[in-house]
Amino acid sequence: MPRTTLLVMIDGLDPEYLAACPAPNLQRFARDGFHVTGGGMMPSVTNVNNTTMVTGHYPAQHGIVSNYWLDRQAGIEEYVESGKFICAETIFAHCRRRGGRSLLAASKDKLRRLLGDDTDLAFSSESPTADAVTAAGDPPDIYSLEVNGWTINAARSALKAQHYDLAFIATTDYAMHAHGPEHPESRRHISILDEALGRLVDEVPDVQLLITADHGMSDKRRMLNLPAVLRKHGIAARAVPIIKDLYVVHHSNLGGCIYLHLDDSAAIGDALGILRQTEGIEEALPRAEAAERFVLMEERIGDIVVTGAADVVFGDPTEVTLPAGLRSHGSAHEQQVPIVGYGGDFGGFEFRENRDLGRYVSERVLG
Repeated sequence: MPRTTLLVMIDGLDPEYLAACPAPNLQRFARDGFHVTGGGMMPSVTNVNNTTMVTGHYPAQHGIVSNYWLDRQAGIEEYVESGKFICAETIFAHCRRRGGRSLLAASKDKLRRLLGDDTDLAFSSESPTADAVTAAGDPPDIYSLEVNGWTINAARSALKAQHYDLAFIATTDYAMHAHGPEHPESRRHISILDEALGRLVDEVPDVQLLITADHGMSDKRRMLNLPAVLRKHGIAARAVPIIKDLYVVHHSNLGGCIYLHLDDSAAIGDALGILRQTEGIEEALPRAEAAERFVLMEERIGDIVVTGAADVVFGDPTEVTLPAGLRSHGSAHEQQVPIVGYGGDFGGFEFRENRDLGRYVSERVLG
């Protein structure tokens, strides 16, 4: 068995970036290993997909259905940034149960807080260890192109210093939100990632590597205020932004999927009829149907789940202005992700979704 199984989640790595930006090391990994285009989870946001990767389960089992949610019982909205919300065993807990050691290195501290339980070492660029700073220098700003290179380099140093059976590296998608695939800054960002990954693989012995993304990215040009749409028909609704997190510079908390909670459950049928006739809405599904369709934990989603067209986000113009040139995600249009494997025995194992990285670790590596 290879010495270390390494999973790398490149946040927001739409397949278009690999098509547009030179990446000789990623191309080497794909050529000598494999490369497929797979699917991510819905909603196509960070917490949902990263938890899927580190459990190998769908959101219906692990319970993370958003970055931000309404706790119906408590009547409060809160960020989903703690391991207490996860309902399934992670690969880190599985590794520990088998006597192994694991590492989590993240650019965003929210992923350290959400996923870091049961690891032997967890750090982020926003909450670095002293050893990480000594090895990689002071972390760049979270809203920079350089921060992801720092995270990978700090993880490389940790993997060279001590043995870990399992490692998970998670970057941030600020660069993808800020720049499309053809932009020169995207070429620079992909080059930073590619160089850091190449050095990691070359310097850490006996690694089997799996790389994927949590979601893609799309240009967004329209914003719909769904409570206002329903209010015109006498229906009161509360919109909970699935994409919402503390990194507002990325996306202004505007995404292509939203959960609606209605004051009167008897109005769900009328609300669905109105929403399905609203320009820019792709799907409006009642809770049970949405849970089945997207394999979500039913009790943690809204009365209605709404997804938008490729250029649509959901928000309230009294709270946020649609930024010029916004790029975001959350809808079904950002579900495609690359999956690259290198240095391992992947024969006979089918990688169709980012979920399969966690499934591979659980079934093939840890057993």
